[in-house]
Amino acid sequence: MKLSLLAQCFSGALFSLNAVSEAIGKDQHKLQFDSAAISSSPLFSLHRKLMEIDSTSGNENDLGHFLKRFFENRNFTVETQSVEPVDAYGEKIQGAEGHPRFNLLAYPNRTRNTRVLVSSHIDTVPPYWPYEVRKHNEIWGRGSVDAKGCIATQIIAVEELMNSGKIVEGDVSFLFVVGEEIGGDGMRKANDLGLKWETVIFGEPTELKLASGHKGYLGVFVKAIGKAAHSGYPWLGENANSMLVPALYALDRIELPSSEKYGNTTLNIGMIEGGVAGNVIPEAAKAHITLRIAAGSPDDSKNIILDAIKKVDERLEVRFADGPYGPVYIDSDVEGFDTITVNYGTDIPNLKGDHKRYLYGPGSILVAHSDHEHVLASDLEQAVDGYKKLILAALDS
Repeated sequence: MKLSLLAQCFSGALFSLNAVSEAIGKDQHKLQFDSAAISSSPLFSLHRKLMEIDSTSGNENDLGHFLKRFFENRNFTVETQSVEPVDAYGEKIQGAEGHPRFNLLAYPNRTRNTRVLVSSHIDTVPPYWPYEVRKHNEIWGRGSVDAKGCIATQIIAVEELMNSGKIVEGDVSFLFVVGEEIGGDGMRKANDLGLKWETVIFGEPTELKLASGHKGYLGVFVKAIGKAAHSGYPWLGENANSMLVPALYALDRIELPSSEKYGNTTLNIGMIEGGVAGNVIPEAAKAHITLRIAAGSPDDSKNIILDAIKKVDERLEVRFADGPYGPVYIDSDVEGFDTITVNYGTDIPNLKGDHKRYLYGPGSILVAHSDHEHVLASDLEQAVDGYKKLILAALDS
C-alpha cells in the first residue's frame, strides 16, 4: 500500500496535535480546557469519548462497539473475538444473564500479520464515574489513567506516524482486550488468534517511564457454607460469616515471599459477601483475595494460603483464579526513557510468544482504582510522543 493511501486511513477524521497545542498554549499551566478546545483536539476528544462509556469489567460491550466503528470509519480491518460473560468476581455466567463482550483486533487495510502490536485493555474497575476536567488541567474520572489514557494516546501515536509516512501497512496493529482487571481472560483468549509479532507494546500507567518488571498475580476465592436459621435461634443454624472471618484474619497476618527488586508479596482482601439479612443466620459467605507476588512461583503462595486456611477451618472451600503467574521481566532497552518497576499485574504474561515486550503509559498507578483517579493533559500529550518513539525503535530493531 502506498504511503499516501495508508495516511488516508485517518484522513478527515483526525489531524495533527501541533496546531491544537499552539491554539491552547504550549505552557501546561496556561492551557485552558473548554468544550470547544477538547472537541477540536483528536487526542483529548477521543480520550473524553472513551471515558464517557462505562466499561467496567464484564460490561465492556458498548466500548468495544465504539472502537469497532471508530476503526472501520478509518478503513481499518476489524476482527472481534467473543469472550465469555463474567460477573464482578470474574466468574463465568451461564445463560443469557451476562453481557456480551469481545476483544478487538484492528489493522490498516488487509495485512493481518504485523511486526508490532500495540495493546491495552478496555475494561476498568468499578464503580464508573464520569469524565470531568478540573483545575491545573487534570482530567478526572474512571479510566482516565487505567487505561483509557493509554488507548487514546496509542491510537493518536499510530495515526501521526501513518500520516507522516513513517510507518506503512504491515508495521503496526492494535489489540484491545476485555477482562484485564479480573484476571486476564480476554488476553488469554487472544492467544487463539494465531498471530505472532516481533514486539508488543502494552499500555498501562507507568508515569511515562519504561517498566522493567512487575509483580506476579494470584487470585483466591474462599467460600464458607453454613446453615440458615432465624437469628433469634442461632443454635439451629451455622453462621457462614463467622466461619469465614477468622480465616481472613489469619490470611491478613501470614508471612509471604519477598525480593530485593519487588519488595514484599502483598495480600488484599478485596471483596467480602455474606448473608441476606440482619435477622437471618448466613448460609453462605465468600471473599475474593488478590496477591501481588514479589518472589517465587504462584504454587509457593498457594501452599501458604492453603496451609493457613486449613489451620483455621478445613471446611472452607478454596479456589484459585485462572492464569496465576510469578514476577514478570519486561524489556526496557529503548534509550531516552527512565525505568521503573511496578507492583501491579498486567496482561503481559497472558499473551504467549517470544516477542519483545514493553510496558509504558501516561499517569500514575497511585491514583488508579481510586476515587481520585486523574491524569494531566500534558501527560497524555507526552505519551503520544513516547509511543511513537517505542514503535519506531521496535521497527528499527
